[in-house]
Amino acid sequence: MRYDSPMADPSVTDAVTTPDARGPLAGVVVLDCTRVLAGPFATMVLHDLGARVIKVERPDGGDDARGFGPFVGDRSAYFTSLNCGKESIALDLTAPADRDVFERLVARADVLVENFRPGTLDRLGFGWDALHVRHPRLVYAAVSGFGRTGPYSARPAYDMVVQGMGGVMSITGVAGGEPTRVGASIGDITAGLFLANGITAALYHRDRTGQGMLVDVGMLDCQVAILENAIARYTAMGEVPGPIGSRHPSITPFAALRTADGDVVVAAGNDKLFVALAEVLGRPELTADPRFVDNAARCAHVHELHDLLEQALVTRTTAAWLDAFEVAGIPSGPVNDVAAVVHDPHVAARHMVVPIADPAVGPLRAAGNPVKCSAFPELTVRPPAPGLDADRARLLAELDRSPSP
Repeated sequence: MRYDSPMADPSVTDAVTTPDARGPLAGVVVLDCTRVLAGPFATMVLHDLGARVIKVERPDGGDDARGFGPFVGDRSAYFTSLNCGKESIALDLTAPADRDVFERLVARADVLVENFRPGTLDRLGFGWDALHVRHPRLVYAAVSGFGRTGPYSARPAYDMVVQGMGGVMSITGVAGGEPTRVGASIGDITAGLFLANGITAALYHRDRTGQGMLVDVGMLDCQVAILENAIARYTAMGEVPGPIGSRHPSITPFAALRTADGDVVVAAGNDKLFVALAEVLGRPELTADPRFVDNAARCAHVHELHDLLEQALVTRTTAAWLDAFEVAGIPSGPVNDVAAVVHDPHVAARHMVVPIADPAVGPLRAAGNPVKCSAFPELTVRPPAPGLDADRARLLAELDRSPSP
């Protein structure tokens, strides 16, 4: 069991030369005390970058996501897609023997990740303050609904809660429609991405200083962080943004528009591209129309412009327009459903949908790793997800063989 991190051990000069080096985080050991999505997504990212991830689960059922559908036989495809390649040990942190095992794991880990409500591990004696004294090099990373400070810190939260509270739902959907949740769980996923980013930064800091740190990420904070220009529009103009369908609030034309057989996304992000678009559509006179002479004018007359563009677009199919736009260099694309994405040749070429090497889940495939590192081969097959407590015997044996740090 390699618990010494090459990020902290000067004797390790090139992690790429180690036999098990799958990525730039090879040698980093992550103790994963998370469940469901935000935390497991963060540790999945770390695993995809080469870290070893040991998942600590409760004995009575493990990660809640093990019970989430869809199922392949008795295996959760949801859980599998987020936990491929991790190891599992079930520990009751109120039981003395399991507490001792957990402490020994912590002593040899580089990172501990948890997504309990703030204070939960503190009450068990494994919170940041206690562990930092005993293990000053440990990076302690916590993700929760609202972070560890502020008036909401003790509240529970799920993705839907923070999408609503963070303003994202208020700018999603169509004007006058019902509140609309973003189709992917971006409340959890953005928190997981920010957490993984914070962890890698903390490891870099530890490499320079020898000291671990607390990384505190709140899901609501992350929703605020991705509001893009909505906050700027409100603070600069006093305008409260609302839902506007597929179009961009500050660039026109930049939307999904109707064709003869569906929709096409057109992103003419500057005047030169708008001129090219008008030419391809056979409507060059639009560029001289005072309503459309520049981006500000086009935004002020967005609905009129979209109507005129669609009058041209509905004369041909999406595929025909995409071919014409590609020749003209106009950024564009189809509005794919998930099946189309999974079978897209570019997605396949980038290994972004890969099989899982686990006969128990059959032909199941999952998303690949979007971070391509030149020093390491791309991920083309995901290893199996662990059964609950499947790695206990081996982990205990490794602990017994490894001297304490």
